[in-house]
Amino acid sequence: MQRSRIAVTGASGLIGSALVRSLTADGHEVVRLVRRAARGEGEVCWDPEGQYVDAVGLIGCDAVVNLAGAGVGDRRWTEEYKRRIRQSRVLGTAALAEAVASLDEPPRVLVNGSAIGIYGDTGDRVVDEDTPPGDGFLPSLCTEWEEATAPAQEAGVRTVFARSGLVVARGGGAWGRLFPLFKAGLGGRMGDGRQYWSYIALHDEVAALRHLIAGDGLSGPFNLTAPQPLTNREITEAMGRVLHRPTAFAVPAPVLRAALGEMAGDVLGSQRVVPKRLLESGFTFAFPGIEDAIRAA
Repeated sequence: MQRSRIAVTGASGLIGSALVRSLTADGHEVVRLVRRAARGEGEVCWDPEGQYVDAVGLIGCDAVVNLAGAGVGDRRWTEEYKRRIRQSRVLGTAALAEAVASLDEPPRVLVNGSAIGIYGDTGDRVVDEDTPPGDGFLPSLCTEWEEATAPAQEAGVRTVFARSGLVVARGGGAWGRLFPLFKAGLGGRMGDGRQYWSYIALHDEVAALRHLIAGDGLSGPFNLTAPQPLTNREITEAMGRVLHRPTAFAVPAPVLRAALGEMAGDVLGSQRVVPKRLLESGFTFAFPGIEDAIRAA
């Protein structure tokens, strides 16, 4: 990828911060969208829920990567928090897409964050990018999130939907919570453990995003998941092997539902998602296996 000027929202998050480090290390100019007054040329002010973007700061950008949004797993899903999750993603994306479309020379690509939650609970059925959205809060959220990019698409901007799986990383996300438990010897399967988890190493997540930025012919949905999803039981056993800890504990489904409420459906639900289009585009995973991904984290 030639040296470029790239705008990133969610630059302080788990994936965003790793992407920014990778891009800057290779000499790219990164512009961070921030929710306060900009401090210098490396920042652009925006207010996602207020639907404001200082579009002038995007002039000259070759690409925009949108990773912003309230954390889906940060707290219990009350109706108020679900509203916040939806607004932070849908309204923010719409504002960003409109700002991109307003430019005389818009960026050549918008890589918009999304999630494999769009497919809903798929059981043990293998699903890829051709699978239609499922039912429930996350599928409807992801659908609206992707549809909010319409202004950019109508302006002729190549638009990509990066549907991320569970990112294996020490510093945040699901695994950021799992690692301390397993290191303490308190890790174990969730529910019956037969539900599929579609994961991806943080290194591969960042590499895939860069692949989508650089690939001029790539647009539409791409699943960012390792090639072989595994069950929660299999992942639990792998965590025990890599960390040399017992995994005898198990959290029964009723306990998860009592503790997490509606969000428990996402933990206990099964998603056997494969990255069909990513592999077809020539992407190569550095850490395709779960043990390699855990060790990398």
